[in-house]
Amino acid sequence: MAAYIENLQDVFKNCDKIKDILAHSAKVHSVAWSCDGRKLASGSFDKTVSIFSLDRDRLNKDFTFRGHGDSVDQLCWHPSNPDHLVTASGDKTVRIWDARINKSVATVNTRGENINICWSPDGSTIAVGNKEDLVTFIDARTHRSRAEEQFKFEVNEISWNNEGDLFFLTSGQGSIHILSYPDLKLQYVLNAHPANCICIEFDPTGSYFATGSADALVSLWDVDQLVCVRTFARLDWPVRTLSFSYDGKMLATASEDLVIDIAEVETGQKVTEIPCETPTFTVAWHPKRYLLAFACDDKHDRGDRDSGMVKVFGFPNDS
Repeated sequence: MAAYIENLQDVFKNCDKIKDILAHSAKVHSVAWSCDGRKLASGSFDKTVSIFSLDRDRLNKDFTFRGHGDSVDQLCWHPSNPDHLVTASGDKTVRIWDARINKSVATVNTRGENINICWSPDGSTIAVGNKEDLVTFIDARTHRSRAEEQFKFEVNEISWNNEGDLFFLTSGQGSIHILSYPDLKLQYVLNAHPANCICIEFDPTGSYFATGSADALVSLWDVDQLVCVRTFARLDWPVRTLSFSYDGKMLATASEDLVIDIAEVETGQKVTEIPCETPTFTVAWHPKRYLLAFACDDKHDRGDRDSGMVKVFGFPNDS
């Protein structure tokens, strides 16, 4: 196993340079890769969405989507269509964008300020959660609401499992609530952490899901048995964001610590860490390469000169 970790570490020996890409005029809240890995999107406090195309070892800015009236807090790409993107905003709308024609193709009005969003694995449904802990399920074809579910606890992040028959929510009580889908009946409540359970991510191979908490721990769960198989404990601050690599072998986690921790999933051992000058609040592995996009807080001693930057780790130094 030690040799296996060394092999992973070798991957990053020539990738210790972080590329900064100016994406926005204010803090970046969310980054995500398209399903084919050819595009990267970022959403920002400046109310816009930036789209970049990946050309070998370079990202080129293609377009800026405008239309939201408030901060773009979270975004995600269609699971199988590399041109469709959905965004959640504090302006009480969800927008669906088409990267081929560089514009919004639908605006869906919602009942609150939206903070989290996800797409079902089959692409048929979009779930959006707002600040009042209401989750709305939107038909991706008709753009009409299919269902609404009001929760009596703080809902932090939402996600379907890979099969799409279960719907997961992380709560302010430190628990994971699992509902059947589409009937939305409560199936399980997992007491995952003693503190606020903030984020959740499913492993692309279907073996695990991971949660990050205010207790600074990441817990790794067996999808079938719904048992915690290990925890990751190298960070000191609440874990705000996490992402599995495309092959499920590595997990990136980030917080207000000035590093992003990269761990080997099966052992929990550290593969590498990425230094950051400010807290990190969004990370996303590329769907086909060991390429990590992330964005940090824009508050630092040098003023706002670096505000709106998207950062990428994993490009060779000589590219």
